[in-house]
Amino acid sequence: MSINKSTCGLIILMLISANSIAAGNIEAGKEKSATCAACHGPDGNSSNPTWPNLAGQHTEYTEKQLHDFKSGRRKNDAMAPMVMLLSDQDIADLAAYYAAQQPRTGVTQPENVELGERLYRAGDAGKGLAACMACHGPNGTGNPAAKYPRVNAQHAIYTEMQLKAFKTEERANDQSGIMRDVAGRMSNDNIKAVADYLQGLH
Repeated sequence: MSINKSTCGLIILMLISANSIAAGNIEAGKEKSATCAACHGPDGNSSNPTWPNLAGQHTEYTEKQLHDFKSGRRKNDAMAPMVMLLSDQDIADLAAYYAAQQPRTGVTQPENVELGERLYRAGDAGKGLAACMACHGPNGTGNPAAKYPRVNAQHAIYTEMQLKAFKTEERANDQSGIMRDVAGRMSNDNIKAVADYLQGLH
């Protein structure tokens, strides 16, 4: 089958247009983040440990979470009204802005270093618990292609809240139920230690 020049040109224009919509604009995202700054900080580093740091998070992951909040797949009473009117381009711009920001690493409490590091790096064979770093990387920087988030430099309290939400299946927007399975094999002490370890990981 042959394609004439005009058809070929139209296809190229459509692809360019789709890519321009899909690609986030950092400067536009900065302007749009003004509303988000009240909770997540002007540079994506939240001052409240129950609200997540967004600085340095992969665009793919942030986009997925915002779309999940908007669709209701991920439930949160505070986020639902914030994302309601966001367009796909708004979401892409916000994700691009936060990805470009520098995360601030916290501190791990000494009593949680040994257990937190062991679980993160080796898991627990007796519980069938895989090492966290298998998906999130040795330094906790995640895997953007697989939409596995950056988890280092995150507030321990927020990470603990999310792991417990996965454990009870209150949160269920994880890919193929991976996090629900992992968190379901963790005790609350395990969760606390890993969450605190990640806060200081860099």
